[in-house]
Amino acid sequence: MNRRFLPLQARLAAASLVNHRSRKVFALRMGVCALAACAVAGVGVAQVLVVDTSGKGNVATTGPVDRRYAQIEPTHVELSKAPLDPKARIMLIRTLESDQGFAMRPFPRGHKGLTLAANGKLEPAGVNYLNMVVSEGLSAKPGQRVVITNIRIGRSKIVLDFDGGPDPKHRFLRHVQIGVGPQMGDPDIDPSLASSNGEPVGSRLTLTFAGSVPELTPDQVRALLAPLLSFDVKSPVQAFTDTLPKPLKDAILSHKVLVGMSTDMVLFAKGQPSSKIREMDGQMPFEEWIYGKPPEDVDFVRINGNRVIRVEIAKAGQPLQIFTEDVVSPMMLASGRPEFAANTRTVAEGDVQPDPDRQAPAAPPSLRLPGEQLPADDTRVGVMRPVQFPASKQPGANPDEQPSQPASHSQSAPASYPQGERSPSPANDSGQPASGSQPQPSAPATTPPPQNGNQPPPSVK
Repeated sequence: MNRRFLPLQARLAAASLVNHRSRKVFALRMGVCALAACAVAGVGVAQVLVVDTSGKGNVATTGPVDRRYAQIEPTHVELSKAPLDPKARIMLIRTLESDQGFAMRPFPRGHKGLTLAANGKLEPAGVNYLNMVVSEGLSAKPGQRVVITNIRIGRSKIVLDFDGGPDPKHRFLRHVQIGVGPQMGDPDIDPSLASSNGEPVGSRLTLTFAGSVPELTPDQVRALLAPLLSFDVKSPVQAFTDTLPKPLKDAILSHKVLVGMSTDMVLFAKGQPSSKIREMDGQMPFEEWIYGKPPEDVDFVRINGNRVIRVEIAKAGQPLQIFTEDVVSPMMLASGRPEFAANTRTVAEGDVQPDPDRQAPAAPPSLRLPGEQLPADDTRVGVMRPVQFPASKQPGANPDEQPSQPASHSQSAPASYPQGERSPSPANDSGQPASGSQPQPSAPATTPPPQNGNQPPPSVK
């Protein structure tokens, strides 16, 4: 038998590799045991935290919904009853792919995205729509340009991906690296960034049909998507203001700033400010955006967070004009409220002192249920009378009322007598009647007297 012996250095390297692997396996097993021990020890005090990221929870708001998240008005597009043929299918993909449009609503991230029924309603809408944007993130704001990067046509739906889509490309393969040598590629490149293309920031829109996808033209698809996308040629200002109510749109196009506007609205209305000042009003930080220089009109726009809270207009030779009332928020609210908002109520927090002149004093605490009536509330009940206890029964009438000690023959219980007859007088120890009592003839007993005092005598019929 021919044996091939390895050099000494190769054998030492192999032995060290085996020892290294053994140590790694041992460390892995010890780690698993430690985790199991921690899990067993923490059963009694473990806490489970569940985070809802489906966009269906009431995590964003419980009040009126912004009009940008409200339900859309259904479209009315005439659709053919013939199914989509391969030629029209190819024409749709060639025409719509890489087409650009302007978002009319906020587009959220996430794998599911928005679902629009052909000539129907949007899903989700209202609070669920807002919660999806909050939980998944915002991909495109209203008025922002989006590009269709992928289109897939199924049996009863058309799936459109914008700006790369919400899903990462090759989610499994981008973590695989092929190379030669111990460094597995260029040592100067971080392996975690070598095949990473960044997180996806796109969005998705699904257009569904009642049956199969009918024969469509690109213009019909654009008309069905009109509540969410505008494919007209517009300027950025026009694309943004088309998503706003008419009074607010007219104010922005007239270069006016109103209290309640967002910073995007201010930038579209006035542009970049000539200067910014950051100050504190008590505990509230704010920014002062200044537009114009004397002798021109000077506008001082105070912004807290992302909203305008105060506008001051200084005109030459005129008193300072100050505006603090929010007029934009009522314009941006939808006409309706969420379904669960009708069941909510406002609770005053803290110690609220009632006004004795206009409010009745609070009722004292009680254990009564709402609408519960107690016997004391019944006016028909008279004065309470003494309690009438029932007549005591003779021992022996009930087996449960037997005396603890058995009665003797001389102190046995007397027999009961019929109504109208008198019982015999008690006798003394000698058998004679007691003094002061007249002897009475004894009633004939129909039954013999009891032989044992423990047994009750039978009643006389």
